[in-house]
Amino acid sequence: MIIRVSKEFDFEMAHALDDHDGKCHNIHGHTYGLRVTFIGAPIDAPGTPKDGMVIDFSDLKAIVKTHVVDIFDHALVLRDNSRFLGIITKENNPRLMLVPYQPTAEKLLEHMVAIITENLPTHIHLHSALLRETNSSYAEWFAADQD
Repeated sequence: MIIRVSKEFDFEMAHALDDHDGKCHNIHGHTYGLRVTFIGAPIDAPGTPKDGMVIDFSDLKAIVKTHVVDIFDHALVLRDNSRFLGIITKENNPRLMLVPYQPTAEKLLEHMVAIITENLPTHIHLHSALLRETNSSYAEWFAADQD
């Protein structure tokens, strides 16, 4: 039987969308919510610590927290050619993260999915991920939609 298990994470992050035609071109922050859903068959290994689990929630938490949440939490994410560079540097903002894409919810989620996927045990698959930027705005990714 195939089961899906999910875990949610919250973190604070700031960004700016260079060339955006609205307020988001300014540096601003959000309380992001990331929900990840994994799919697999529960482990059938009576007498072992992971028996009956698709993935131990503590293992899932360690992967996502270490490789995504701890990296993005309280970071300022800017495109690597942002107009703010020179004004804002790693010296005056150690949590500055430069990325080669416009740091929209969609592109951030794409980046996070790649990071999570790289760090999963081989028997676990990422089914879906959702990155909530505000209470009413989010981006979603589904493995089934990929080529």
